[in-house]
Amino acid sequence: MAGLFAELVSPERIVFAGEVRSVLLPGVEGDMTVLPGHAPLVTMLHAGLVFATDAAGTGRRAVVRGGLVEVTGTRVTILAERVLPVEELTRDQIDEEILYFQMERDGTANPERRAQCEVSIGRLEEFKANLRL
Repeated sequence: MAGLFAELVSPERIVFAGEVRSVLLPGVEGDMTVLPGHAPLVTMLHAGLVFATDAAGTGRRAVVRGGLVEVTGTRVTILAERVLPVEELTRDQIDEEILYFQMERDGTANPERRAQCEVSIGRLEEFKANLRL
């Protein structure tokens, strides 16, 4: 089976690029795991955790604000609005992300966007509780 190359990109930098065994993504249609040979797709991401297992078996985690992912059979390209590597996270950063989505939710009359913000808020609050930040 062919390998899988993953790239996690934010507007500021390339956070990760390399061979992986799998990538877990917070897709808007539900969480998904991408393995080598996955069917091609393009989808939007909710705020949440991206988890990649690199070729050596080491897990790499980052919180994304949302964005877009393109998957081919051999490549996963994640273009995120904002990326916070878990190793660099603080409680204030997670609270700032939650506040961002609360303000976005409260500032729109679009029911679909409000619902997307609610999902992102819930995911970030759950993540914060699980990390005990």
